[in-house]
Amino acid sequence: MSGSVSGAGSGSAPGELRRHLGVFDAVVIGLGSMVGAGVFAALAPAAAAAGSGLLIGLALAGLVAYCNATSSARLAARYPQSGGTYVYGRERLGEFWGYLAGWGFVIGKTASCAAMALTVGSYLWPARTHAVAVAAVVALTAVDYVGVQKAAWLTRAIVAIVLAVLAAVVVTCLTSGDAEPSHWTAGADAGWHGVLQAAGLLFFAFAGYARIATLGEEVRDPQRTIPRAIPLALGITLVVYAAVALAVLAVLGPDRLAHTGAPLADAVRAAGVPGLAPVVRAGAAVAALGSLLALILGVSRTTLAMARDHHLPHRLAAVHPRFGVPHRAELAVGAVVAVVAAVGDVRGAIGFSSFGVLAYYAVANASAWTLTPAEGRPPRPVPVIGAIGCLVLAFALPASSVLPGAAVLALGAAVYGVRRATARS
Repeated sequence: MSGSVSGAGSGSAPGELRRHLGVFDAVVIGLGSMVGAGVFAALAPAAAAAGSGLLIGLALAGLVAYCNATSSARLAARYPQSGGTYVYGRERLGEFWGYLAGWGFVIGKTASCAAMALTVGSYLWPARTHAVAVAAVVALTAVDYVGVQKAAWLTRAIVAIVLAVLAAVVVTCLTSGDAEPSHWTAGADAGWHGVLQAAGLLFFAFAGYARIATLGEEVRDPQRTIPRAIPLALGITLVVYAAVALAVLAVLGPDRLAHTGAPLADAVRAAGVPGLAPVVRAGAAVAALGSLLALILGVSRTTLAMARDHHLPHRLAAVHPRFGVPHRAELAVGAVVAVVAAVGDVRGAIGFSSFGVLAYYAVANASAWTLTPAEGRPPRPVPVIGAIGCLVLAFALPASSVLPGAAVLALGAAVYGVRRATARS
């Protein structure tokens, strides 16, 4: 895989983004989103929902993520433009479905950005969580503003650090005398509703492969690069998450895991290496920064695509003449995220984000179903399983996530209807 980021292919037309990213950089950006704060935070609430069925929930989340990734990769190769499923839904299903997918993505992932910023604050300086969160948003928006090439280099460093920390956690836990492989077996407490709810919560941490698709206009040779980068990034993430879940479960067991606020740090303490806990906390903060960096990239690109079609203010469609990025969209996204991070709560943001993103991928799978074999259609069961899985996991989430998520999607549909009616009159 070529990791070079050169100006080749970057001679874009006015108003278009520059194609800087090769396979390696695209994979790293996907990993920066997926191997992020989710693996440090999502295991505990998932264990609270599924009990000893946590690993089944992880497997279900991985299956749905695989179907979504396969559908997204085929569509992204066909439509290598910024916007991801917003573009795919518009082109394959009609303008409304593309709009609804884009609306769900922008709203849901804005909540994800705030959650990641707040995670940075809670790990680095718990007494000033909101202030640190806002500072992180400002700093990473500035990094994204000066170009995706620089963001890709920073993401490489973050991914390397996080993978090293996670490897240390896995080795420490699995080699501990307190590790109990019996904790991996599902017991009578593993009900299906709890397992599905856990899968929905864990899906929050898997969804970063969308960042590769939404950056489609900045990828070199997208027909080749995107279908390779998405499954590679997801495959690496699945292996990492499975190893971490097995390691932490072996030491803490499902009950202790369900009641911890910092599962990986508590796991290394329980394994008899308390000195590693501060390193794990620092790794969690770095992971959240990596996720936030990639999330701002993805949300701003979907905002750009929707602004080009006048579903959002058209001024947000501007591309910086020097840096080749959607600078107004990035600044707008950064400003909104900073406000939410200043007043929001990380736990509520995760469920709300999961609902919106699962709706987004349901549209992606429906779009992939319409592809012909000549257009690179995925195997028929893939989009079917993906779409059904997205809807099941979305409505298995807690009511506190489903109700506001459904309300926001309904609001978006109403706004679309009003705009269409006004345009006809």
